[in-house]
Amino acid sequence: MEQSTSHIDPNDLLVFARVADLGSFSKAADRLGWPKSTVSRRISALETQLGERLLLRTTRRQTVTEFGQQLLDHARQVALEVDAVVALREQRQALPSGRLRVSMPSDFANLLLADTLAAFVTMHPGISLELDLSPRRVDLLGEGFDVAVRIGSLPDDNLLAARRLAVFSSGLYAAPAYLAEHGEPQTPAELTQHDAVRLLGGNGEPVPWTLTRGEERWQAVPPGRATANAPELLIRLARAGVGIAAVPDYFALPDVRRGELRRVLPDWVLPSPVAWAVFPGRKLMPAKTRVFIDMLQTALGGSHGALAG
Repeated sequence: MEQSTSHIDPNDLLVFARVADLGSFSKAADRLGWPKSTVSRRISALETQLGERLLLRTTRRQTVTEFGQQLLDHARQVALEVDAVVALREQRQALPSGRLRVSMPSDFANLLLADTLAAFVTMHPGISLELDLSPRRVDLLGEGFDVAVRIGSLPDDNLLAARRLAVFSSGLYAAPAYLAEHGEPQTPAELTQHDAVRLLGGNGEPVPWTLTRGEERWQAVPPGRATANAPELLIRLARAGVGIAAVPDYFALPDVRRGELRRVLPDWVLPSPVAWAVFPGRKLMPAKTRVFIDMLQTALGGSHGALAG
């Protein structure tokens, strides 16, 4: 009965590649960790299934047949894939170590990750963590950074890769004392009669507020006398009664729980910023980088109700 060749076992191709490249059944058996008899049996079974000889064997040497040479490229590809998986396993099991340079916004580190970063340093004694909390957008490759946490849309860059960490909902917040003195707006249009603590955009101008409720939409640059480029400072100014601030909900949550801030126009929402981990687009990520990004996803995706990617 003729054997079917529709189901070639990739393991048999791997065995053939090892025997052909190492030049002997004994060396291939040692490499695979199998008995020599098993290697010989698998090659014979593959030849029977294919209906042609792959190796010509004598007591002193072996040579690859013409058909075997044609098959060898495919068999080597299987071997390469297996080697890549083994390398990936070994890389993931390696103890993370070395200098880890990370860039992230200061408010992100101080408001969300201070305890997590401390725990990370304690858990990984082999890693030396360096944090750049400046607001500038660093050049990862040019400046030798391993990871950057960035908020919002990302430009296309074939040399970099990214992993989504979280999506944060945002809203308007003010101190109860401010609302008691100035009144609480009931519609977005009434915000033009209030003081806003405004976020400074990259163009040097205050970022407009875009509020939505279902199909309704309102956008304007609210009036205000205080503008800053850090949500952490906006929250502090709002808490001090300077005005109404537009910030991610989770940043404001501790002050809301303490009664120092209150949500304004709770039925209206602002665009939800996306947090990304950006890193050099290597095939194999260093262990130190992998464990750090895993930590970010666990911290931001689990306890914050965020959408982790």
